[in-house]
Amino acid sequence: MSDLVLRMDKWLYHARFFKSRSLAQRLCGGGRARLNGNRVTKAHVMVRPGDVLTFPKGPHVRVVRVAALGVRRGPAAEAATLYEDLAPPPSAKSKAAPPRPVPARRDPGAGRPTKTERRATDRLKGH
Repeated sequence: MSDLVLRMDKWLYHARFFKSRSLAQRLCGGGRARLNGNRVTKAHVMVRPGDVLTFPKGPHVRVVRVAALGVRRGPAAEAATLYEDLAPPPSAKSKAAPPRPVPARRDPGAGRPTKTERRATDRLKGH
């Protein structure tokens, strides 16, 4: 193997997209990743600098260009030099936390009694 290629699962691990190489292998073997637009079904597919990888990571789809091949899983600053993020930057609207739901209010005496109302009824009955 020449020094200009590296297994896709190993590169994903070196670039710190996955905590373990087995998680990266599972992603590649599951057919959920793409290399230059082609679906990847094996973890041993070789990547080169300039290749574009597309894969799901949590609720987001990551699109990155391979800038360099790592020789080890180094610190995050070193891992960030291995790729160029091609996804558009998140908008200010998506950065904000989603609004919290407002608890529904009900009319007093309607529906099932609340815990406070049950305790008041118990006190009234002498329990």
